[in-house]
Amino acid sequence: MTGTVVVGTQWGDEGKGKIIDYLAERADVVARFQGGANAGHTVIVGGETYKFHLLPSGVLRPGTLNVVGNGVVVDPEQLLAEVDALRGRGHAVANLRVSDRAHVVMPYHKTLDPLEEALKGGLKAGTTGRGIGPAYEDKVGRTGIRVGDLLEPETLRGKLDTIVPMKNKIIAALGGLETHLPNDLFRQATQWGERLREFVADTSALLDERFRAGARVLFEGAQGTHLCIDHGIYPFGTSSNCVAGAASTGTGVGPRQLTEILGVVKAYTSRVGTGPFPAELLGPLGDRLREKGQEYGTTTGRARRVGWLDLVMVRYAARVNGLTGLAVTRLDVLGGMPELRVCTAYRHGGKTLREFPASMRVLAECEPVLQEFPPWPAWDGKGWREAAAKGLKALPADLREYVAFLARESGVPLAILSVGAGREDTLDLRGN
Repeated sequence: MTGTVVVGTQWGDEGKGKIIDYLAERADVVARFQGGANAGHTVIVGGETYKFHLLPSGVLRPGTLNVVGNGVVVDPEQLLAEVDALRGRGHAVANLRVSDRAHVVMPYHKTLDPLEEALKGGLKAGTTGRGIGPAYEDKVGRTGIRVGDLLEPETLRGKLDTIVPMKNKIIAALGGLETHLPNDLFRQATQWGERLREFVADTSALLDERFRAGARVLFEGAQGTHLCIDHGIYPFGTSSNCVAGAASTGTGVGPRQLTEILGVVKAYTSRVGTGPFPAELLGPLGDRLREKGQEYGTTTGRARRVGWLDLVMVRYAARVNGLTGLAVTRLDVLGGMPELRVCTAYRHGGKTLREFPASMRVLAECEPVLQEFPPWPAWDGKGWREAAAKGLKALPADLREYVAFLARESGVPLAILSVGAGREDTLDLRGN
């Protein structure tokens, strides 16, 4: 049995969905362990594009069980819409299970999200406005609705009768005009429960059963290490723990089950939202990189900020996640760039920093220490695909030196290289 955790090493959008889909071919289970519908994972299969926000990225493989763990906050409308969309495209989605302990994103969370954000001033995180933060607030504040509650009308009614008046008072105090009615929410939530009933399970017990049977389990993280509520650029990150350790708490399996931890590294850096970005690339070159990589949010469509690969970030992610291997994505995007640089450290106050600072004031004042690399040629999709089929030595020499430098600087061996969006555009260097 193996437990492989896949996490992002940057600010999300590293291509985790593609890597999970690729690895799922040899997995028995894919388990999502944190985040909500603010995540966006894109999977391309047979020339068709699928965009998931809550469904695990292995759901397109019928023989693979896909689990939405207890650490995820579930928007039932979004989840059911994704299920319906897949069924409309000929996928049965019989391989999905949702934890009865996962918390539910309720309509009042979506009302509160933009109201809270509007009052934060310089502390704005640039949220997607999908209620994720308020749902996690309720989870920690012990006023949350869980998926299992949707199947117990009396429990649900009692909670809503207590919680909804509280939320209406908070909405009004924040200047909101919308009022939520317990009866309306009860009808809506019980309908969700009936539609979700076929998927709801004690997924911790299910995963334990699969592990005992020798299953290979993939744990899928959302966002990235530097958006983590504990280890990210607080307060400009997300509301959940995005690091590998959360795979245990977010699915209800013991940490001894986590035997391999892969960190997904985009060959450059991108992010959505506000906050410091030392290696950010502005001007025409940044615009060119954004367009080449089509760096627009899967969830929001917002243009992402882009920059050079930041090894200060990657080294930090390697340490806090305990990475055993790197999966490097979007290498094809850098092909043909007129220049290419890597941020190896920061300068601040006359000192060179190799560790990522906790202070956002310090981070905002940091300047990148950049090392130049020769760019490699721009190939079309067919050229990259043919090279991937032949192996590492078929890739451009400058590209090979670039990823070798990344491995040396991070102290983590290369595991996977991705030179395109498809499954076939992948080199697995793990030797298994």
